Amino acid sequence: MGDPNWIIAIKDKIENMPDFSQEIEQWKKRSIYKLPPRVIDLDSKSYKPQIVSIGPYHHGEPHLKPMEDHKERALVHFIKRSSVPIEAYLEALNHVVQDLRDAYDALDPKWLNNAPDFLRLMILDGCFILEVLRMGSSGLDAGYAPNDPVFSSHGLLYVLPFLRCDMLLLENQVPLLVLVKLLQVEKKKFQVEPHDEYQMNRLIIRFFHPGPRNMRVGKCLHILDVCRKSLLNEPRTMRTHHAHGHQGGEVSGEIHSASELSEAGIRFERSIIMSLRDISFEGNTLRLPMLFINAETKLELLNLIAFERFHTGAGNEVSSDPKDVSLLRSCGIIYNALGSDKDIIKLFKLLHTDIVVDPDSDLDIVYMQVSRKLSRRLRKRLHEWGSDFARTYFRSPWAVVSIIAGVLLFTLAAIQTVYSVLGYYRPK
Repeated sequence: MGDPNWIIAIKDKIENMPDFSQEIEQWKKRSIYKLPPRVIDLDSKSYKPQIVSIGPYHHGEPHLKPMEDHKERALVHFIKRSSVPIEAYLEALNHVVQDLRDAYDALDPKWLNNAPDFLRLMILDGCFILEVLRMGSSGLDAGYAPNDPVFSSHGLLYVLPFLRCDMLLLENQVPLLVLVKLLQVEKKKFQVEPHDEYQMNRLIIRFFHPGPRNMRVGKCLHILDVCRKSLLNEPRTMRTHHAHGHQGGEVSGEIHSASELSEAGIRFERSIIMSLRDISFEGNTLRLPMLFINAETKLELLNLIAFERFHTGAGNEVSSDPKDVSLLRSCGIIYNALGSDKDIIKLFKLLHTDIVVDPDSDLDIVYMQVSRKLSRRLRKRLHEWGSDFARTYFRSPWAVVSIIAGVLLFTLAAIQTVYSVLGYYRPK
């Protein structure tokens, strides 16, 4: 026989097991995840905060403690400027404390069993986030000293870039409900309205993704989710296309590179609107949005992929597998601010490590329209592989990242080979 206490515990869980609908709602609430070592080991610096902890997962880690004083100072400035007592903010968050806890996939018992400490953490980190967002989006606030180490022109230049990176990490999130509630109390309102969520999303998008974007991304879970929907959001100029359905079936064949497309008379140009859905094919021109690659882009993409991997229902639009292409860098579609070309190669290899493509993911109508146009064009010139390219390269809105992956992998490998040969025959 087994341990009688264990048997009793199992029977108790069976007795109190939630019904089907309750179980669905329970899993739906979770949106912030503690990543397993098999993911973090791929690139630990892209998943772990470097200067600030947001939320409970990394709170108290020694290398992040210096920022705690700055967070508390931000809280004081926020509360004082709002002229609303701190008790009002705590009361508003206390009404939704269980929803906030349920958002975390793996919450330490010290946060589950101590509501006051958990609420203190939520209001402290929430006010800090709002102050950082406002500083980065709207400029400096006069309430801070001109030589403030964080909230000053010095902080904008030397500290803000690191804060931006840490605020994009999946493990370093607070529920967006925290930020919306704080704004609600600051404006002395009694309940959250849809416009409040829109204003919060707009502030986040302007901070992380400045430029011409559609700000209406709908209800979001946290900052990382806002950024994801912003990058995937369709441009306003493309909405008219959704009146049409899509046709066509499965196609298959050999995969070809962009150099072969170029030989078939297809040109590559950069799209005007900064949305990864802004892809079009007219005449002989395939237009793709520019991808600006820097350290922030790297960790944002990796954490977006991690979010899609662990959050049921998020889709896998980021997790498309890279294919071989070329020419895009010379067309201005890729801009490298990450460092050397070798760094770009490492990034794209990392992006498709352990990627699983969901065969049941929905295809965007716009992409189907583009793929049909591209297929018709290719069939005129290259009947044997036109349809396959359309299926392969336009299977998801994030296929842009996949297309770009092959640019330097192919071109730079050739360059490296040439220089190796020259170095052998013509040594210094």
